[in-house]
Amino acid sequence: MSLIRSAATVGGTTFLSRILGFVRDMMVASAIGTGPIADAFFVAFRFPNMFRSIFAEGAFNSAFVPLFAKRLEGEGEASARRFAEEATSALLFVLLVLTILAMVFMPALMHVFAPGFGDDPQKRLWAVQFSRITFPYLLFISLTAVQAAILNSLGKFFAGAAAPVMLNVTMIVALFFVVPLSANPGLALSWGVCVAGVVQFIWLAISCQRAGMTLHLRRPRLTPDVKRLVTLGIPGIIAGGIGQVNLTVGTMIATLQAGAVSWLYYADRIYQLPLGVVGIAIGVVLLPDLSRRLRANDDEGAHRSLNRALEFAMLLTVPAAVALAVIPYDIIKVLFERGRFHMGDTDATAIALAIYAVGLPAFVMNKVFSPAFFARENTWTPLKFAGLSVAVNVAASFFLFQFIGFAGIAWGTTIAAWTNTIQLGFRLWRHGHFAPDAQLKQRLPLTLLASAGMGAVLWVGSLLLAPAFELHFLASVCVLAGLIGGGGLVYAGFCEFTGAAKLADIRKATRRG
Repeated sequence: MSLIRSAATVGGTTFLSRILGFVRDMMVASAIGTGPIADAFFVAFRFPNMFRSIFAEGAFNSAFVPLFAKRLEGEGEASARRFAEEATSALLFVLLVLTILAMVFMPALMHVFAPGFGDDPQKRLWAVQFSRITFPYLLFISLTAVQAAILNSLGKFFAGAAAPVMLNVTMIVALFFVVPLSANPGLALSWGVCVAGVVQFIWLAISCQRAGMTLHLRRPRLTPDVKRLVTLGIPGIIAGGIGQVNLTVGTMIATLQAGAVSWLYYADRIYQLPLGVVGIAIGVVLLPDLSRRLRANDDEGAHRSLNRALEFAMLLTVPAAVALAVIPYDIIKVLFERGRFHMGDTDATAIALAIYAVGLPAFVMNKVFSPAFFARENTWTPLKFAGLSVAVNVAASFFLFQFIGFAGIAWGTTIAAWTNTIQLGFRLWRHGHFAPDAQLKQRLPLTLLASAGMGAVLWVGSLLLAPAFELHFLASVCVLAGLIGGGGLVYAGFCEFTGAAKLADIRKATRRG
């Protein structure tokens, strides 16, 4: 299966998950809006998601996949399974200790992660209560991430990409049947998150069994393989989870302004669609692909894969970023403005979304460049760059927050993303691990040109269709979908005309083989 085809498989499944996520978030917005319960729940939801990204997606995907691939290619399936069982047992032990400590010391942790809640005892109490319920989600979703990494290394990408669908379906069920019966909707949603972790774990366990990779728990031991995993995984904790770290820093600062946590959360949910469909999908597929090529000393193939991954990523990301920057208000209004989500919330969330859009290409390029380090078992270099990125994010967010409030937090996240990506790309180029080839040099400027043309069309279209966005929900959704779909067709036409991308080339890239 080709790199682009594999990425399309992951991206398509992720797209379905994100659509269900939008349905979930629209229901959440209507149920809890941007009030104190919403702020408390989103902090509680961010808590396990941050650690999931750091411990599971960050450390394990960056360190586990190259080591697993090496054993699979060089020593066979039995050796790879043994390594996976040792790694899973070690991770489970660490996660159990972390979960117990976090639940015991949650009131103290909330002083760190939500300093602004100190002025509202009830909001702080809810945040502690919700976080204790949602935190076990980390345990199950981290084991799920290991199972997904195994399947990805075997070239089976669908099951892992489909796991988030289970989260959204479980949350939607909770919103339909449990929240209306609950006196505190945040409490019901928190239990929905916890149950979703169990559902996702079972889904991946069945998938691994079908792939012939059933794992058995071993006694946790610090074997040489586990030591190597830890050596690579410690820097990967920050390097792989830098996006979540920066978002969590933003959430901490946002607790100082009423409603800011919720505005940033809803904006984050929108730009996570292209980031998940393109950036994360490319990163998931690229890491095992590069690992296999480098194990086989195919440096030319690795260069080619990295160039095509970046070209494909920018072909889809740049127009998405332009669209989010040009029509953020219309998107937020149609998707969220109802129930307890008011016009003022739409204005604030749209501002945050437009700022995040400026950083979207950087977020995606980070997902493309990072695997080039991880595949070479180099997690320390991304760690150093990630550390500087976090420092930039904290400094910029704190400074700008004093002048422009929550918008300064969004700018801090965006500036940090570009800082990290520029460092990664420059280091790869300097060491000869990445050099833009002729095709990339030719097509990237054309992609920018086609995206600019599409942006102009969207801007004019949004002005002409503004009255239609005031219609009832289904009608306004159809109008928004038509506007975005029309913009997509215009972009495709510009790409074909300018040569930024040819339909024949895309068909060839997604063909089996």
